[in-house]
Amino acid sequence: MSAGLDGRFALVTGAGRGIGAAVAAALVEEGARVLATDLDPAGVRSLAARYPGRVTARALDVTDAAAVDTLVDAAEQESGPLDIVVNVAGILRSSEVVDLTEEDWAATFAVNTNGVFHVSRAAARRMTERGAGSIVTVASNAAGVPRAGMAAYAASKAAAVMFTRCLGLEVAARGVRCNTVSPGSTLTDMQRALWNGDAEAAARRVVEGDLATHRTGIPLGRIAEPADVADAVVFLVSDRARHITMHDLYVDGGATLRA
Repeated sequence: MSAGLDGRFALVTGAGRGIGAAVAAALVEEGARVLATDLDPAGVRSLAARYPGRVTARALDVTDAAAVDTLVDAAEQESGPLDIVVNVAGILRSSEVVDLTEEDWAATFAVNTNGVFHVSRAAARRMTERGAGSIVTVASNAAGVPRAGMAAYAASKAAAVMFTRCLGLEVAARGVRCNTVSPGSTLTDMQRALWNGDAEAAARRVVEGDLATHRTGIPLGRIAEPADVADAVVFLVSDRARHITMHDLYVDGGATLRA
């Protein structure tokens, strides 16, 4: 069934690769026009070349509030009102807390939390005036379940989830829906960077679980593809989810046991 996004205009952050690129592509396939942004513009330029006339590529540092406002203003002047915003931009700097530097902590929150705030605020200001819009933040199942060596990442994603829910409460009466999608282990560069040595063995440990790090494994028996997460996003921004807001949709194959 089509998601019915024909003619809608979407902004996707972190669209240069991985989940962000998959989200942008999925939105285009459903008929949307997409403003694809990333700190490194190479990936979004490739996406724009793949979908000429459907994807516009722009460099964006989501930690820069002024740059976010400028881009959103320009986008709406050039291409019309934003109907959809998807926050995907994120970073992961793994470390046990006792070794975690202030710089890594601050950088993680600057992108994963402040970036979500900057982009969502800019979009919500305009969407509420029009009485319509959908904002989705891609978070992580680590926001709800402790992960060793990922305190900064997990805490920043938990903050992004609660921020998005609070925003959703504030703007619901003005026709704007705000939801989060929380993936588990997904085959992206970020995931592969966590693997040491044999990638096949590392992937098997993710699926089977690891008692040493208190991970339960993935009951469905596979690591997610970025498209699995993108499909969840497309559903939430579509009219099929018109009565869903402030929801956190886990896409993790049951890995957290929804604990």
